[in-house]
Amino acid sequence: MNIDQLKTYLDTLIKTLATEDKERLMARMSELISRFPFNEYEYILMFLLNKKTIGFNDYEKLRDKYVSANKYRDLFDIAPRVFGGTWAENHVIELDNRFVKAKRDSDPAFSGDYDLRIDSVKVEVKACRAYDKNKSGSMGEKAIPHDSPARFWMNFQQLKPDLCDAFIFIGVWTNQIIYWALSADEVRNNPYVSHQHRGGIEYQIGVTDRNIREFDKYQVEPSRLGSETMKKGRTKKNNPSIPCL
Repeated sequence: MNIDQLKTYLDTLIKTLATEDKERLMARMSELISRFPFNEYEYILMFLLNKKTIGFNDYEKLRDKYVSANKYRDLFDIAPRVFGGTWAENHVIELDNRFVKAKRDSDPAFSGDYDLRIDSVKVEVKACRAYDKNKSGSMGEKAIPHDSPARFWMNFQQLKPDLCDAFIFIGVWTNQIIYWALSADEVRNNPYVSHQHRGGIEYQIGVTDRNIREFDKYQVEPSRLGSETMKKGRTKKNNPSIPCL
């Protein structure tokens, strides 16, 4: 159940209210001020419970259904820099504690060019969230589940394949997280790679609803993320590549 389906369900219940109660609810909603964790959905549900339009058991079932389908919905409310940096890197470390933050004490030449290390492999982590391109509103309001037919575009950017050995791309939907592990060469030679800045060393790759299946070969189960990333990184170390064109 996504947010639109929840709205439709609540609208159906509101229509069953007595005319006086319906008008009262609509008038209250028009001037309602929301502050976390008290929002419009909480108010409507409390109103429906009070009017015995739904029972508490119905509410629990609805809550469980929505929560189970939106396990990662809260990630869409995180600020972009925090999501793409702090959350993404810590999440990878939580999946496999062999990943460690890149620091000068383990690499004297380190100057912020990559994010993590696993063994001797230098890893850059990039994370993007899937949202409906044709919908307006906040990131959270545009968030979509993995099985959504909506058009989306994840732009994995600031890629520096000359300065690391492997990449981890993280794609987040409201109900699923997908991990892709790529070697620096696989990023450098990807058919969807392009310069982010003219003449610069940073690149970007767009994963969309139209090309996502082409990235299946890079998809990794979370339990295998560390091992597969090391394998990808060591490929570059054993086979030095030509620079990006």
